[in-house]
Amino acid sequence: MRRSEFREKIVMLLYANELDGQLDDTDYSKELLNRYQEILEKQDEINQVIKDNLVGYTIDRLNLVDKAIIQNAVYEMLFTKLPPEISINEAVNLTKKFSNLDDDSAKRFNNKLLDSISKSINKD
Repeated sequence: MRRSEFREKIVMLLYANELDGQLDDTDYSKELLNRYQEILEKQDEINQVIKDNLVGYTIDRLNLVDKAIIQNAVYEMLFTKLPPEISINEAVNLTKKFSNLDDDSAKRFNNKLLDSISKSINKD
C-alpha cells in the first residue's frame, strides 16, 4: 500500500471514530491498526497542539473530515521522522480530495493551520 493510501485509510478510521467509534478491524492491516491506535492514545496531546494554533476558531468547529486530516498530520509531525513539509502536503492533498469546496477555503485553512503547527513544533 502506498503511503498516501495509508494516510487516507487512517483519516477514514479517525473520521469513523468521531462519528460512532465502531470499527470492524478485519479489513485493515496490522500496521494500519497500530498507527490508528497510536493516534488515539496520543489524541489529547495532538488536539492540544491543534487548539494552541487555532486563531479565532475552536477545534469543535472543525468539520470532522478536516479534523481527522489535521490530527493525522500533527501526529506525523510530532511522532515520526517525516519532514513536516511532506505531512502538510499530504494533508492538503487529502483536503482537496475529501473536503475542499470550489473556493479552496478548506485547503487554504488546513494549509495555514498546519504550517503554523509546524513552526510551533520546531520552535520547541
